[in-house]
Amino acid sequence: MTDMTEVPKNPILKKLPLIVIGIVAVLGAFFLRDYLTFEALAANREALLAFRDANYVMTALVFVAAYVVIVAFSLPGATIATLTGGFLFATFPGVLFNVTGATIGATAIFLAARWGFGENLGKKLEGSDGVVKKIKDGIHENQWSMLFLIRLIPAVPFFLANLIPSFLNVPLHRFVISTFVGIIPGGLVYTSVGAGLGEVFARGETPNLGIIFEPQIIFPIIGLCVLAALPIAINAIRGKKGL
Repeated sequence: MTDMTEVPKNPILKKLPLIVIGIVAVLGAFFLRDYLTFEALAANREALLAFRDANYVMTALVFVAAYVVIVAFSLPGATIATLTGGFLFATFPGVLFNVTGATIGATAIFLAARWGFGENLGKKLEGSDGVVKKIKDGIHENQWSMLFLIRLIPAVPFFLANLIPSFLNVPLHRFVISTFVGIIPGGLVYTSVGAGLGEVFARGETPNLGIIFEPQIIFPIIGLCVLAALPIAINAIRGKKGL
């Protein structure tokens, strides 16, 4: 079975997706920074709810497509988009729409990076010696665990979590599955915050986006990180015993 991430041989075509993403990201950061904000959501909430009530399926499709574009082109407002998903569609199916859009957008970046640099960089790392080779081999031996870890740990930027696997020749299906499942905990938290925005708007307040670091939220996520890291620790212990 062949991987669907084969790259074109022309070096310009290989880097074209990344170039487009970079240009759109810069333009988006400049022109959209005042539109993809909490204030914009608050100002347009009634119009959004009215459109959703009249065109639910279309609203869901447009929302997921917009989320894909925001993530794929690294535009500002991913957190606002997640809150909007909860505000428009409740915690469920809002979290499903959010996670689906984020996963598709992340996959676009993964493929663009794989096309542009990942294959050549992976081959160079594979042919290297010493510490670099050991690190790469260690990641390969615990690939599922490492992929889940970089998604679960809030400190790892989402953009980097999309790029690193592409450089290490992670199979596409593993990237997609680990991304979808790994971002569910954080996505669920922010979607639930978005589902309660009606009351926040009524009080004239702003949502508490730091809620993910509160003990009742962060401790379960840390627990999931420990579970994901357990196979890595076990393999490390076995490796030392085998020395």
